Amino acid sequence: MNEEIPDGFIRLAGSERQAPALARRIRPADPDEYVEVSVYLRDPAGSALAGPLEHHASRPGRRVSREEYLARHGASSEDVAKVVAFAQAHQLSVLAIDRAARRLVLGGTVSQFCAAFATELHYYEYEGQTFRGRSGHLHIPKELEQIVVGIFGLDDRPQAQPHLRFATTTGHSVLVRDQAVGYTPLQVAQLYDFPRGLTGGGQCIALIELGGGYNSEDLTTYFRQLGLPVPKVVSVSVDGGQNSPTGDPNSADGEVALDIEIAGAIAPEARIAVYFAPNSERGFLDAITKAIHDTTNQPTVISISWGAPETSWTRQAMTTMDQAFQAAAALGITVCVAAGDNGASDGVNDQKVHVDFPASSPYVLGCGGTRLEAQNTEVVREVVWNESAGGGGATGGGISDVFPLPWWQADAHVPPSLNDQHQGRGVPDVAGNADPQTGYQIYVDGQQAPVGGTSAVAPLWAGLIALLNQKRGQPLGYLNPFLYQHYQQLLEKKALRDVTSGDNGGYTAGPGWDACTGLGTPDGALLLQALLSSSSS
Repeated sequence: MNEEIPDGFIRLAGSERQAPALARRIRPADPDEYVEVSVYLRDPAGSALAGPLEHHASRPGRRVSREEYLARHGASSEDVAKVVAFAQAHQLSVLAIDRAARRLVLGGTVSQFCAAFATELHYYEYEGQTFRGRSGHLHIPKELEQIVVGIFGLDDRPQAQPHLRFATTTGHSVLVRDQAVGYTPLQVAQLYDFPRGLTGGGQCIALIELGGGYNSEDLTTYFRQLGLPVPKVVSVSVDGGQNSPTGDPNSADGEVALDIEIAGAIAPEARIAVYFAPNSERGFLDAITKAIHDTTNQPTVISISWGAPETSWTRQAMTTMDQAFQAAAALGITVCVAAGDNGASDGVNDQKVHVDFPASSPYVLGCGGTRLEAQNTEVVREVVWNESAGGGGATGGGISDVFPLPWWQADAHVPPSLNDQHQGRGVPDVAGNADPQTGYQIYVDGQQAPVGGTSAVAPLWAGLIALLNQKRGQPLGYLNPFLYQHYQQLLEKKALRDVTSGDNGGYTAGPGWDACTGLGTPDGALLLQALLSSSSS
């Protein structure tokens, strides 16, 4: 596509999209269709964790207050005014201004937006779904070049996949019963020695969901079976997303149930805020920034079980979401993200290895997967989760093609990428039980089922972190620097359990950090001791 750039405009860096692969283009988008778009602006301070502040993050805890963050990193009045003037000049409505998230929401018709950003929109059809899509770059006035970071919502193609796997018998992902060992989350917590006597009281766990929903009857049934109180669960609508259970356990309902039931079983007195958003770049990003800057629920930990290969994202989306995760780190919010369920390829059929985003952001705790075997409440064997030979999936993990090696991974012996030997951010950081054959018993849409996937590991770690936060009396926040800088001590104290056997179809586990299980799986009580010792030293 030859792009004509209007006079006075430039390409918006990182906004280029390819036409949706394998999808059929149907027709041009209706010029009168109403659309809402999120425009994200620059951080006037440059970075929420710039310079010395990031290197001082080796001791867990909050970096800045919300008030300090808004004053230092919120969108400037001058930047907002320039974007508002641009919108008004193109007959676009300004629907919302969120200075903390540095986001403006604009409304208008397809024709108005196409004129404003010099692009074309078409309808596409793929696997029974119809969506708007575009190709090429978006364009903005030159005077906004340094101000606008990303523009989202014109293209609403499905962006991410939930990283859960039902136990299988034939390699097909269908719900089955009695075919696999299924632990309750309480049993997994016991096997990982999570600290006892803690409930997550006073904490809020945020869950990001891009489809499906839950019903209170399922939750009541599940938690009563475990002998636990039903946790306080609230739904937060983002960009029109709603708690909308489909009634099909194999739909996104399974992901929502898995996240709530694991987090709620580990931390039964934590408040659980579920942010429902459309499955698009805009929906995903807006849900994350809503959770981070939610002054009502004020989450101290966020669990994300959705993602996609880095190659399927626009660079502007990865940049903007990474900046949001920097904000979370600065505010003392830990973000746990599933590393993916398709092994080292991440499901991309190009004979290369790939990592999943957002797990590849350096400001999140990437969560890989293991197979956990136990007898009589004791772990007898834990290896890398890899059932790909039978179509059952494998943990994601590898080297980012986008994000450079973080300073705190410099001594972790992260190998070069198998693609081209470049150095990059290593994924994951930690791991937990994920093999569906040794998975978690959940209750979804009236049915009991064993479920796995790295989807389960993110809420497992989020629940643990809620317990640790409760005991410490303050949030852990950006945990990665502490884990890497104190890795040898944590290993010697057995606060982390090294997983040294197995592979994910590209990378092999071994002593120390590896691209299958990261630094290993937790001993929750010993990790708490190490954190308390660090706080007092």
